[in-house]
Amino acid sequence: MELLTTNNVWMMICTALVFFMHTGFAFLEIGLTRQKNTINILFKNIFIITVGLLLYYIGGFNLMYPGFAEGSAGIIDFAGFGIAAPENGMTAEYADGGYTWWTDFLFQGMFAATAATIVSGAVAERMKIGPFMIFTVIYVGLVYPIAGSWKWGGGFLDQLGFYDFAGSTLVHSVGGWAALVAVYLLGARTGKFKDGKVQAIPGHNIPLATAGVLILWLGWFGFNGGSVLSADPELTSLTLVTTCLAAAAGGVVAAIVSFIKFKNLDLTMFLNGILGGLVGITAGADVMTPESAIIIGAIAGVLIVFAVSFIDNLKLDDPVGAIAVHLICGIWGTLAVGIFSTNPEHTFLIQLTGVACYAGFCLVSSFLIIFVLKKTVGIRVSEREELEGLDKHEHGMSAYSDFRMNEH
Repeated sequence: MELLTTNNVWMMICTALVFFMHTGFAFLEIGLTRQKNTINILFKNIFIITVGLLLYYIGGFNLMYPGFAEGSAGIIDFAGFGIAAPENGMTAEYADGGYTWWTDFLFQGMFAATAATIVSGAVAERMKIGPFMIFTVIYVGLVYPIAGSWKWGGGFLDQLGFYDFAGSTLVHSVGGWAALVAVYLLGARTGKFKDGKVQAIPGHNIPLATAGVLILWLGWFGFNGGSVLSADPELTSLTLVTTCLAAAAGGVVAAIVSFIKFKNLDLTMFLNGILGGLVGITAGADVMTPESAIIIGAIAGVLIVFAVSFIDNLKLDDPVGAIAVHLICGIWGTLAVGIFSTNPEHTFLIQLTGVACYAGFCLVSSFLIIFVLKKTVGIRVSEREELEGLDKHEHGMSAYSDFRMNEH
């Protein structure tokens, strides 16, 4: 019982850290966008975590962990609505004595909401709030749990030997593929591309964005550390070391490569390099040596710089770099398991197969959802609403009070 209590406390601490990541996402997104859309972004982030948890309770958890029967195809199954602990739910028998059923639900629920948060940043400043909310309900309520069941729920990719420790693919690229589709169907912000050239649209609060990245890094201690699914001293310590080394390497290398390429010390590229390193190590944080973690993070840092430029050249407008960070580095991190893993059973070909399966499923499902919304209710605000700000037109309020003295 003492072991169960120790493991369970660690898992609850990690759950709280993953929850705190939503603060980091919110700060990062509002910091890298314009002041006139701050309320809109905050509203979306609060909507995602609240509705995401409720959806995960209603059916998401049992859709993601349906208990596939032996011989099942392992593609989709459903264990019923709501959550009810099994008979041994509060004993050391559940999860090999790791933690309780309730803690498991809450920890996984925090992950579920993260996928939609990735999309929130990519579509910032020009997507209608209503269609985004509808998309979130369908994507978090159905698409993410089904995709998650393929590996974490014991589905066909798990049986194949595909490995994703904490979600480079299952969380980050699932959100990243949807972000790519949404940005494509939405179109760029007004003024982003003029005469074929990319125009910078600076964020209004870089200190806040910096705080957001540091909070996200802190949250990753729970994101990856909790994915050990116990308080095992050796494995949790190794996981946190590889996570931090990859983040540091990603940031430093992105800053250096960005300086060589653009001849300036770009803080936002530094920040996204840290996030790229974190996303990259997430698939294999528990099966990497510290040296491998540094290499994986460093390559993620290089990828960030070139991916951001590549996405701009495709005339895709991603205000916060979500596609480069979560999709490109998520794919890299998943494939890196097949290259650097200390477990010989992890192969590059199986990792590539998993990436391809998630790409197909997420591209098709997100396209269907957003395309139908585009053709029915419309997904983009008017040009006037975009220029004047979504805060004013969709929320009727401003994020920052006017402190100027009234003139009499």
